[in-house]
Amino acid sequence: MPTTARPGKIVCVGRNYAEHAKELGNEVPKAPLIFLKPPSAVIGDGEPIRLPAASQQVEFEGEIGVVVGKRLTRASEADARGAVRGLVAVNDVTARDLQKTDGQWTRAKGFDSFCPLGGIAEGAHDLAHLTVVTKVNGEERQRGFSAQMVFSIPMLLSYISNIMTLEPGDLVATGTPSGVGKLAPGDVVEVEIEGISRVSNPVIEGA
Repeated sequence: MPTTARPGKIVCVGRNYAEHAKELGNEVPKAPLIFLKPPSAVIGDGEPIRLPAASQQVEFEGEIGVVVGKRLTRASEADARGAVRGLVAVNDVTARDLQKTDGQWTRAKGFDSFCPLGGIAEGAHDLAHLTVVTKVNGEERQRGFSAQMVFSIPMLLSYISNIMTLEPGDLVATGTPSGVGKLAPGDVVEVEIEGISRVSNPVIEGA
C-alpha cells in the first residue's frame, strides 16, 4: 500500500497473543485492548523505517492487518466477517521504552514510518487459518497463527464497531505474536502473511 493510499484510521489490538503478553510481563486482557496509530505513520514496501532520537528501543511487531470494505456500526461477528475487503501485512513498529514510560502508547506507536504496510490481498480468506512471519536480515523471529489469537478477527471487528464506526478503507491490526525484538540501523525487517501479503523495509537513523 503506497503512502498515498493511507487508511482513514488505523485501529490496533494489543496483547492478542498470550505468549506475546507473557514475554512483556503483561496479563492477557479480558476484552480487546485497542489503540490508534496515525495514518501519517504509514510507509510502503522498500521505504525506510526511521529510528527516532527519542527512543533507544525500537522494536518490530509483525501483524495480520484487515482492511475494511463496508461500513460497520454495532456489527455482529457475522456481519463483520462479510465486511472484510482484504488482508495486508503490517509492521506495528514500537518504541518500547517510550511505551513503558509514557503510560499511554500514542508517541511510542506514532512516529513517522512506524506503520509499514504491504499490498492489499483482496477477496475472501480463511480468517481462522492465517500465518504471519517476521524476519530480520533473513532470520525468522516471529511466527504466529490467527488460530492462536485471544480474540478472533470477526470478534475484533465487531467489538471495535461497537465503539467507533469502521469505514471502508480503515485498517485493523490484529496483534503480534511472541518474538518481538530491537531494530538497529542497517537491519532489513520483513513481515509476511504467508502466501497473501508481504512488506520489507530497511532501518535507518533519523526521525
